[in-house]
Amino acid sequence: MGRYALHRLLMAVPVLLGTTFIIYLAVYALPGDPIQALAGPNRMLSPSVEQALRERFHLDDPLIVRYGLYLQGLLTGDLGTSFSGRPVSEVIGGSWPVTFQLGVTAWLFMAVLGVLLGTVAGLRRGKAADAVVLGGTTVIMGVPFFVVAYVAQIVVGVDLGWLPVSGTEAGWPLAYILPGLVLALYSLPQVARLTRTSILDNLGADHVDTATAKGLTRRVIVLRHILRNSLIPVVSLLGVSLGYLLSGTVLIEGIFNLPGLGYQIFTAIPQHDGPVVVGVGTLLVLVFLLVNLLVDLLYGILDPRIRLGLG
Repeated sequence: MGRYALHRLLMAVPVLLGTTFIIYLAVYALPGDPIQALAGPNRMLSPSVEQALRERFHLDDPLIVRYGLYLQGLLTGDLGTSFSGRPVSEVIGGSWPVTFQLGVTAWLFMAVLGVLLGTVAGLRRGKAADAVVLGGTTVIMGVPFFVVAYVAQIVVGVDLGWLPVSGTEAGWPLAYILPGLVLALYSLPQVARLTRTSILDNLGADHVDTATAKGLTRRVIVLRHILRNSLIPVVSLLGVSLGYLLSGTVLIEGIFNLPGLGYQIFTAIPQHDGPVVVGVGTLLVLVFLLVNLLVDLLYGILDPRIRLGLG
């Protein structure tokens, strides 16, 4: 297992380098001068101050040199300094709890509801429950989730007054239920459908027929022999979906006025504050890779053939 984990960890290194370079290139290739954006329309900075800022942030150096300096700082835990003079780590430190709580809330909704609905649909194939799940997930996939967000705010928050529609004053979990549920709809249909398909594949497996012939109860067969094996591909999807959920928080945090990492990116882009955008983007990539590493390890635990190279 240790060799398998090391192999997966080494595979993540080139992915980290490639994705962070793409983020860095995309951010600093954008038109506009960050120093001029910092100075404002009235250009309150003197030429000497502007030049000092360019030297401090290495803006006159080639892009590859600046990226190398960024990686050098990243190895020591330094994510750089925003053009406003505030350390990027400080910006992230004040915002990541909001994004984390939102992402975890959405992931829990997606995992629990997706697996539950998919299991019910798979075990009741061709019946009313199956039709409702398939029809409902089709409708959800056809409607943009930001539209659902605005409708949910109006109906659930304003008209019914059940849940907060803005800010984090109510705390967790109350303030995160509505945005978390809306964000969960981003991947919930895929989880439900994959669970259903996997359940159907395992219903006719030989080991299930053997368990039935032994006289095991329906509950034991479903939990031990059907659901456990069916969750192997679902676990992989749930892990990948967590990364997508974190990226989707940019829009949701804007709609629900949540001061998280997505909100920081949203406000930093118009200000050409590249260090903040790159720093937050790098953190999201690291979280995505960590989650995928954990999923790979869990995948190997659920199916030993994978870590032994047999599957």
